[in-house]
Amino acid sequence: MSRASKFSPEIRERSVKMVLEHQGEYDSQWAAMVSVSAKVGCTAETLRVW
Repeated sequence: MSRASKFSPEIRERSVKMVLEHQGEYDSQWAAMVSVSAKVGCTAETLRVW
């Protein structure tokens, strides 16, 4: 049985877009994920698999 996500598809999509839009401001894509994930309230690893 799969677990329901606490994040809507819209939040997931917007978070991924934020990483792509702002990754140039960071040393790496991972650093952008860490920053965005803190704002969204998930882990960077969760954001990475989205």
